[in-house]
Amino acid sequence: MSDWDAAQYHKLSDPQREWGLRVLERLAPRPGEMILDIGCGTGRLTSRLRADASARQALRVVALDRSAAMLREGRAHCGSTIHFVQADGVRLPFDDRSFDAVFSTATFHWIKDHETLFSEIHRVLKPGGRLVSQCGGGPNLQMLYRRARALRASGAYAPYFAGWSDPWNFASMEETERRMATAGFHDIEVALEPARTPFPDVRSYEAFVTTVCLRHHLDKLPEDLRHPFVQELALAASADDPPLTLDYWRLNADARRA
Repeated sequence: MSDWDAAQYHKLSDPQREWGLRVLERLAPRPGEMILDIGCGTGRLTSRLRADASARQALRVVALDRSAAMLREGRAHCGSTIHFVQADGVRLPFDDRSFDAVFSTATFHWIKDHETLFSEIHRVLKPGGRLVSQCGGGPNLQMLYRRARALRASGAYAPYFAGWSDPWNFASMEETERRMATAGFHDIEVALEPARTPFPDVRSYEAFVTTVCLRHHLDKLPEDLRHPFVQELALAASADDPPLTLDYWRLNADARRA
């Protein structure tokens, strides 16, 4: 599978950044804390976390992502003030009780095994440490992905998706709360909120879904079928009311280790 187009993602990920800034407010980092950012991407939020004036003094940040391309882009934007690590969220390469807080946005839905994910996060948190996170959940992007499922089963696209399954895990509030409790978390707070995201024109819609939403789909297709696939989805979205709008839902999940 190809890696992310990290430079393009950095340019297009304004919605993720805006949602993430509100999650950072919930995190409220404190001076001297050791914080892990899981799924740091290109570091747009990680750098903001490190530069937070209220916590700048002695704040230590570790930024983790499984994508080498994302980490290269992150290092280019953040410099040497942040320690970047390439690893998977279900196999965290850290000792037990290493972090005061774990922060994550727009990542957990790309991880299928949430049971192991929350168990690993609980393991690396210090007693009293907190998890502050947001990801896609519930009916996230239901309209786009319903259309993509129908399209990939049709015509010239179908042979390339034989035996393929969706690459994400949009968990419900109930599933998430149960998995966090099973992992040992306390003071669990889970909430689902709509975040509909409109685009001004077809070109910007196509660019966004190509880079942010449909990378795994397009990896399955030969080059000459990728843009037609996106074009068909954009045409359908143009007829929606309102048009060219992605039906994002954000799952906020915060908790504390006893």
